[in-house]
Amino acid sequence: MADRVGRRARPEVTAQAGGQTAWVKSERQRERERRRRRADVRSGSVAAASTVLCVAVLVVVVVGSPGWPRVHETFFNWGELTGAFPDVLRGFWLNVRIFLIAEVAILVLGLLVALARGLRTPLLFPLRALAVAYTDVFRGIPTILLVYLVGFGLPALRLQGVPESPAVLGGFALVLSYGAYVAEVFRAGIDSIHPSQRAAARSLGLSKAQSLRYVVLPQAVRRVVPPLLNDFASLQKDTALVAVLGPLEALRQAQIHSAETFNYTPYLATAVLFVALTVPMARFTDHLAARAERRRAPGGGR
Repeated sequence: MADRVGRRARPEVTAQAGGQTAWVKSERQRERERRRRRADVRSGSVAAASTVLCVAVLVVVVVGSPGWPRVHETFFNWGELTGAFPDVLRGFWLNVRIFLIAEVAILVLGLLVALARGLRTPLLFPLRALAVAYTDVFRGIPTILLVYLVGFGLPALRLQGVPESPAVLGGFALVLSYGAYVAEVFRAGIDSIHPSQRAAARSLGLSKAQSLRYVVLPQAVRRVVPPLLNDFASLQKDTALVAVLGPLEALRQAQIHSAETFNYTPYLATAVLFVALTVPMARFTDHLAARAERRRAPGGGR
């Protein structure tokens, strides 16, 4: 009896030509996989049905509301959409350029501030104190308020070499604001590296700077990529705050068209463009976070 049960539980092994053997799944394992597939299909069907039902109920409630005809005319006017979309799309390209340039500057500034906050040499204490003050101050100021202060305050100083372009000034304000947040992300990543990594690097003859550059920073950067992408998704949306200074970016173009026709469909077009850029970035962030979690799991591979 026990021998019969053991044979049934063990996978079958069949001989092949040349002395090679191939592993064949047992009947019990194939049955488990079939049950798992049926459960997955059942779960997916229930999830799809519930989603369709919720969306249908939401559509019925919204479309059946008393004010829906007015909302449809004001926010979903196809003629207004086609008329404003080219200008909104052209303005959105300015948002993308501000985002790309500010992203690089934020990474550099954030890493430098994070490294400055980690300095322990008494001679460099003023630099560390300056990094702490920068982080505390610019994380405490609302981003839109900082855009106003930089956009209208710096040109008022009439200093030589200060740019007058509102897009440049708005981008600079975003760099100052997000640089403080990214600095803390980098610092958290650096502090998460176990001290034994530094000790091992020093035992191999590397200096403190070399240990930081070749051992600590590569590991820290890999760990903070998902939170950095979250910050940049938020940065991509906040480029619309530059509109308060007057450059013709997407939100400003939508404001101009809405002021002419008293219709808010151009704002919807702007929102669709931002969503089209933000959602893929969010899904990519989730993918990187899941991959990092698999690597940290016991037996996780690359």
